[in-house]
Amino acid sequence: MMLSDVSVRRPVFAAVAAIVLCVIGAAAFFFLPVRELPDVDPPVVSVSTNYAGASAEVIESRITEPIEQQIAGIQGVERINSTSRDGRSNVNIEFSLDRNIDDAANDVRDRISRVLGRLPDQADPPEVAKADSDSQPIMIMFLRSTTMDRMELTDYARRYLVDRFATVPGVAQVNIFGEQRYAMRIWLDAGAMAARGLTVTDVENALNSQNVELPAGALESAQKDYTVRVARNYADPADFAQLPIGTRGSASTATGAQASGTLGAASAAMTNGVTGALIGNAAYVTRLGDIARIEEAPAEARRLFRGNGVDQIGLAVTRQAQSNDLQISEGARKLMEEVAHSLPPGTTLEVGSDNSVFTSHAIDEVWITIGISMALVALVNFIFLGSLRAAIIPSVVAPICLLATFIVLAPLGFSLNLLTLLALVLAIGLVVDDAIVVVENIQRRLDHGEPPLVAAERGARQVFFAVVATTIVLLSVFAPLLFLPGYVGRLFVELAAAIAAAVAFSAFLALSLSPMLASKILKPAHTGGWVARRVDAGMDALKRSYAASLDALLGRRIAVGGVAAVIVLIAAGLQASSCTCRTNWCRTRTAGA
Repeated sequence: MMLSDVSVRRPVFAAVAAIVLCVIGAAAFFFLPVRELPDVDPPVVSVSTNYAGASAEVIESRITEPIEQQIAGIQGVERINSTSRDGRSNVNIEFSLDRNIDDAANDVRDRISRVLGRLPDQADPPEVAKADSDSQPIMIMFLRSTTMDRMELTDYARRYLVDRFATVPGVAQVNIFGEQRYAMRIWLDAGAMAARGLTVTDVENALNSQNVELPAGALESAQKDYTVRVARNYADPADFAQLPIGTRGSASTATGAQASGTLGAASAAMTNGVTGALIGNAAYVTRLGDIARIEEAPAEARRLFRGNGVDQIGLAVTRQAQSNDLQISEGARKLMEEVAHSLPPGTTLEVGSDNSVFTSHAIDEVWITIGISMALVALVNFIFLGSLRAAIIPSVVAPICLLATFIVLAPLGFSLNLLTLLALVLAIGLVVDDAIVVVENIQRRLDHGEPPLVAAERGARQVFFAVVATTIVLLSVFAPLLFLPGYVGRLFVELAAAIAAAVAFSAFLALSLSPMLASKILKPAHTGGWVARRVDAGMDALKRSYAASLDALLGRRIAVGGVAAVIVLIAAGLQASSCTCRTNWCRTRTAGA
């Protein structure tokens, strides 16, 4: 028993199958991520290393080259790009498209751990990060103020905004562009240091040893326990100016200090927090303020981030994998409206760039195109089938096929993008063909006097293998696109999968839902309307002209063969001319390069 026979005899089965496809397809539709184009970017892993104070040449020889030599043998590496500049090394490793980015990042981390011993001790540990299409910000908000500078804006954003926007559904992280963090900048006076016999290393060691906050344990008693905390005394430029660097100084200064021996000097030393060892030596204590100028300033002052001539910072929103760009944008905009009421006076938060705007408009246009296509298909069905009842069936089957397509796209990890929607537009013309063939054959048998159930069963059975063969042919056309390698394959695999799924579901529905509906709503068309009569007259005229031309051509086989040969020769000549032009263009381009 064929599928069409079961559907006609068990109409509930066909109806429930169609409803199940609609429900599952609708559920899968809401799980599909929305993006502008498929993810075709290759997996890229970056290794960044900071080495403060080193020149670009030192960075290249001491950091970049050892890292490149170590990671060159990783499986799947396609290209390695490195950049060495003052104080920073950046190495980007591009892997083949079929390589999993998580596995690639783990391999890079493993190789980097082997090269750590060859890097300078003063260099920061290398940072390994994955760089893919999902790591690029999809939305950037600008925070600007007339009362705060960029350091204050950065501090405010880190305290009150970053964590709040990170809670928006679908957001992976929120980064700050153009940030300026608070730092204590120390401008050393080379002359003062030379007069006191001090070096930069002495200052660095003093900062590392004095500017610390160490655990001090706890005090326990019979009634209470106390946690002891040794507060760090250095918080502003005035405090850092009193930080002791050492007791080395000029001979005259030290001798004078020893000869005076006054209690005031010792008292002053104790007041300024000098250690007991320094007091015991009774030497002159050199403080940081004696040899340097200290100020509170940004850690990096050479970067600018301005908009409309005003200093600002940017809050970059990065999406999670398989998330919806449109939902992220909508959630971030709603949160911006809530945050706007609590911003400090003179501070504004605005949308600087939003990639989802382009995606939204493009997808809306495609949806409109799909709607127009569906309407035109229904109109053409009505005109050529000559019956509104017959035109309803393909018009019902087509949207169900498109909705069922999402059942295949969601488990494969595909997204709703311009190419998948384009596939649905192309599939509209394909999915109605099977239903039209089945309905037209059933209508013909009804017109010959068969009962509806008999006509539906026999008519569907008569074209069953034709529908199956047509579907297999269409699948064989689009299936090879699923196995294309490289960027082209990654770009069109979703399009091919969408069309193939729509065609497969159209065959199933044409052999199940279409016969069932035909047995219920179709009636013999005894007399057609005005539109049907006009269409039939036009088709009859077309049939007569085709028959006349066919009779004329069948009697002149030599002429027909000659015309066909001329067409083939012209096509071959055009192809050869195109190849010659392409070759000349490539040679010209190579010579110019």
